Amino acid sequence: QVQLVESGGGLAQPGGSLRLSCAASGSTFSSYAMSWARQAPGKGLEWVSGIYSDGRAVYYADSVKGRFTISRDNAKNTVFLQMNSLKPAATALYYCAKAGPTLRVTYEYDYWGQGTQVTVSS
Repeated sequence: QVQLVESGGGLAQPGGSLRLSCAASGSTFSSYAMSWARQAPGKGLEWVSGIYSDGRAVYYADSVKGRFTISRDNAKNTVFLQMNSLKPAATALYYCAKAGPTLRVTYEYDYWGQGTQVTVSS
């Protein structure tokens, strides 16, 4: 059983930054991949970024590449999403999830956090 708890969401101005965190329970965090996905109001779920277990392989959706950075601290069972140069289009509920073998395939995720709201507005 894995429990995931996101934090760090909030209100940011366009061009601003936020750092999301996702704390995982359990002792096997270092053995599995993690992803971030988001759901904007009235839209479907969108994969944002993923990171494999050792943290060396990371991937991003084209919409966030160059502005978002995913990382993980296996000693602290935590994955992060640093979001810079935020745009209003980034407004969404952000979820972390225990990813499957293909990071961007959300239906392979077997554990999800409750989500943290990010709102980008002036």
